Amino acid sequence: MLEAAVKRPARVRALFAFAVIAVSVFVAVTVPVRLGLDLRGGTQIVLETRSTETVEADSEATDRTLEVLRGRIDALGVAEPTIVRSGDHRIIVELPGVQDPRKAADVLGRTAQLSVHPVLAPGAAQKGERTLPDEEGERLRLGGAALTGQDVKGAEALFDQQSGAGWHVTVDFEDGKGWAQLTGEAACHPAGDPQRRVAIVLDDKIISSPQVDPSVACGAGITGGSTQITGSFTAEEAKELALLVHGGALPVPVETVEQRTVGPTLGAEAIEASAWAAVVGTALTAVFVIVVYRLMGVLATLALLCYGVISYAGLAALGATLTLPGLAGFVLAIGMAVDANVLVFERAREEYGARNRPSGRSALTAGFKGAFSAIADSNITTLIAAVLLFLLASGPVKGFGVTLGIGVLASMISALVITRVLAEFAVARRWVHRRPGVTGLASVGRVRAYLTRRDPQLMRRPRRWLAVSAVVLAVTGAGIVVRGLDFGVEFTGGRLIEYSTSTAVDPDRARAALADAGFPQAVVQSSGENRLTVRTEELTNAQAVEVADAVGKVGGGAEKVRDELIGPSLGDELRRNALIALSLALGAQLLYLAVRFRWMFGAGAVGALAHDVVVLTGVFAWLGKPVDGVFLAALLTVIGYSVNDSVVVFDRIRELWRKDGRTPLARVTNRAILQTVPRTVNTGIGVFFILAALALLGGESLTDFALALLIGVAVGTYSSVLTAAPLAVELGGRTGDRDGGRGRRGSAGRARTGAGERTERAEAGTRGR
Repeated sequence: MLEAAVKRPARVRALFAFAVIAVSVFVAVTVPVRLGLDLRGGTQIVLETRSTETVEADSEATDRTLEVLRGRIDALGVAEPTIVRSGDHRIIVELPGVQDPRKAADVLGRTAQLSVHPVLAPGAAQKGERTLPDEEGERLRLGGAALTGQDVKGAEALFDQQSGAGWHVTVDFEDGKGWAQLTGEAACHPAGDPQRRVAIVLDDKIISSPQVDPSVACGAGITGGSTQITGSFTAEEAKELALLVHGGALPVPVETVEQRTVGPTLGAEAIEASAWAAVVGTALTAVFVIVVYRLMGVLATLALLCYGVISYAGLAALGATLTLPGLAGFVLAIGMAVDANVLVFERAREEYGARNRPSGRSALTAGFKGAFSAIADSNITTLIAAVLLFLLASGPVKGFGVTLGIGVLASMISALVITRVLAEFAVARRWVHRRPGVTGLASVGRVRAYLTRRDPQLMRRPRRWLAVSAVVLAVTGAGIVVRGLDFGVEFTGGRLIEYSTSTAVDPDRARAALADAGFPQAVVQSSGENRLTVRTEELTNAQAVEVADAVGKVGGGAEKVRDELIGPSLGDELRRNALIALSLALGAQLLYLAVRFRWMFGAGAVGALAHDVVVLTGVFAWLGKPVDGVFLAALLTVIGYSVNDSVVVFDRIRELWRKDGRTPLARVTNRAILQTVPRTVNTGIGVFFILAALALLGGESLTDFALALLIGVAVGTYSSVLTAAPLAVELGGRTGDRDGGRGRRGSAGRARTGAGERTERAEAGTRGR
């Protein structure tokens, strides 16, 4: 009976693992993941609807605008376009493969208000009338609109081969009576009289004003409900005009608040570089885990591969878009998946060391049981941040939240279910039982053995570590004050264009050439071999062409590989939403940690996070690196990693304190740190392999991202141990909080405060030496 009760949960876990893997493989094979334009190349345009005096730009108006835009996009002939509404006033349009956004932006952004007017006798415009210049500049006095775009049935661009007149646009009206009446009234005036003309107006501009043919009788007009718009049109201009006329007018005006273009070469390079970095980094991590944990390492590697399949399937099933910042979420989740396995295996090693004759199965069971709370708490805090970032942030931060949430759930399934099923099956084999050394769990490991011999008292003087952290904060924070932050266009608004030049160009030469071209405020930086990045205030598409010409002259030709246009209002919104989401995420994590642990542990963890944010931002300020969406994604990754580390240490403090509530907090904290250092070292090395591969093989587009992660992970590892823990000890000493999680003890001498408690900690630390 007992054996059956033990086997039943194992069978349930095995069936669950098999079902998850089977479904994930099916989804991964059948449903492709949508790649963001920063990975596959193309143009993304974000349009914002604006209210007018007569029409409110509410959600209904935005929906009608979206449908008109969908028709225009279909007429453009773009393969696999995406057009979705974002909120009540924004529409996001993705055009894969479109490298010249000028035409698309012009077509999508034009209101296309079409109207047909009678031309009145020359004179001052009266009420309800207006005066506009015709094609040749002559000003015409127009009466009220006789026909509008709503009366248009269809429009088509045609080439007149017989007369040689070239391209024109044929317009068909729903009801020919209105057109016949308008032309019949115009035909009553003699040839050459301006009133014999009919004006076709598009967006307050006369595009054609032909005279009614002399053969048309007065009052009869032109029957059939069809007319031609003529002019010196090129094929492209005629097709664009037909598209606008046929598609109809937008219900409300729209404004381009964001425009991004990524060249296909840059997108392909990013995908290839990311793939190579992922393969090499994961392979190195797998080799390291196998060397350290042997058979368990092999099984953890298999579980890690399953994590990759589950994450990919989750992304595909949700229809989410994978972007470059979104890769940051998966990097963090890979680290957490590795960390969860390391936590379990290190707890199993402790179980081996604590018993005289342990079995592999008992040690493994104890390892999963002991590590569960740390794994659960660290993943839940990360999920809280992911959900808040998804709900409150926008742009790259929102994408980071989506992929992070998927990755965290996949990592928990991988570590707590798949790894356990494989490991329990392996240790149950007789040949494994006879050779416990092959499991990798029977040895304590070099790091643990060294710490056991030396027994360093790191928390004997916690204020020393806080002083070191304060010095690091001062030095790096000075960079923010002295150098300032180089905010990217995501947060400031403006335009950023990256060019690939035929020859190497000194940024100073390019800067001088742009100044001569009328752009003295342009910021020019070298972004790689034969590549220049130009950042300016908001430019029109015509001005962007002038910038490209100036760069091409000094570079022997220039090819645009990236183009980003962010409106100032959107930049302010992205910055504000990112700060709000980040602040609420930190607050929610503090609240969760305070509930799960003690308030001082939550404060220590958040203090370490603030330390990491300032240090990483300060380093980027000293290096002159841009603080953009990619940096923000890296910063969020570092925050998640730091919280994860802090939770592991605090979880061990809570466990030890519950076992021995009389021991001073400083000594308990020191023991917890020493017991978790092997896990910290092994996880750090595994994550380092992934990030190093990303930095060396990830390509230019990922260099700054990988650099930020490498710096941040190093700082986060340090701060979680030597900033968060000392801060918690100091806060506990100041408040007299000695509670081991079992309720406050009321006996005298156990709730000391002030100097007496600090003396007790110092004496305990001395005895420990």
